[in-house]
Amino acid sequence: MTQQRILSGIQPTGDLHLGNYLGAIRNWVDIQESYDSFLFMADLHAITVPHDPSKLAENTYKVAAMYLACGIDLNHATIFVQSHVPAHAELAWLFMCITPLNWLDDMVQFKEKAIKQGEAVAAGLLTYPVLQAADIMLYEPDKVPVGEDQKQHLELTRDIVNSFNHRFGKPKQPVLKLPEPMIRAEGARVMSLTDGTKKMSKSDLSDLSRINLLDPPDLIQTKIKKCKTDPIKGLTFGDPERPECNNLLTLYMLMSGKSKDEVAAECAEMGWGQFKPLLTEATIAHLKPIQDKYYAIMNEPGYLESVLKDGKEKAEAIANPTLLKVKKAMGYSISV
Repeated sequence: MTQQRILSGIQPTGDLHLGNYLGAIRNWVDIQESYDSFLFMADLHAITVPHDPSKLAENTYKVAAMYLACGIDLNHATIFVQSHVPAHAELAWLFMCITPLNWLDDMVQFKEKAIKQGEAVAAGLLTYPVLQAADIMLYEPDKVPVGEDQKQHLELTRDIVNSFNHRFGKPKQPVLKLPEPMIRAEGARVMSLTDGTKKMSKSDLSDLSRINLLDPPDLIQTKIKKCKTDPIKGLTFGDPERPECNNLLTLYMLMSGKSKDEVAAECAEMGWGQFKPLLTEATIAHLKPIQDKYYAIMNEPGYLESVLKDGKEKAEAIANPTLLKVKKAMGYSISV
């Protein structure tokens, strides 16, 4: 039986952190033997906001190395760079020409980021959900692993596909198939260490708000020691009045590999002074093998080059026929 396909990616901007790992990469690792996985570095998305051109390529390679270090197995997954496959940009343009402007105006993330950028906001920030739709549909995945905050973008993808099929397909013969979201139950939305109501983010100005995957042990200890807590003794999950408590317990559960019930029982009578060293120890122990493997990979640049070359070829073998199918449906003359 042919395996179902999944597609996902991360922008190579800044250092990857626990939110990227627990909300995305670890999920990919857990399911990779059950799916045909296409995982990419979204470097075209990385330039929708001001970026440092001297670091873009370097960061892209670092993210690829981190995928492998976290456990992505090339026997089950294809790793590639978005910009290495020109079909992404071409399909994005075709989709942009059928996407109503008001659909993009309604995107929550655009509104939030546009406020930060003010008059300097670029058109790419408005239209990048269409590129995201193209990223997905080139590979026609059965499922797309997404965080809760990305569900709106996947719904836009489904709207674009439905519109495309209605305009260019035939009755009961859609050109493209609809993808379904795949959302992890635990850890899908890791929150900031400085504000338990906000998502952990690379764009947060404070490095204390996140634990980066390459943070050394002493820095991890400092960040956890300084993270926001409350004055209440006894740590419990799920209290809406204690968002930091819920976030830190969830992190401990995921870093230690213990069950939610085990953590709840262990920490029910604890104060923060007793809990934080446990979280620190579990986090350092969990990240050490990832860090060791990452540095070993980065010390073999030829190996990483070969991985991305193979990934490009495998991605194009799927993406290019999809692009041709779309162009043919839209009436383009397809040259050989």
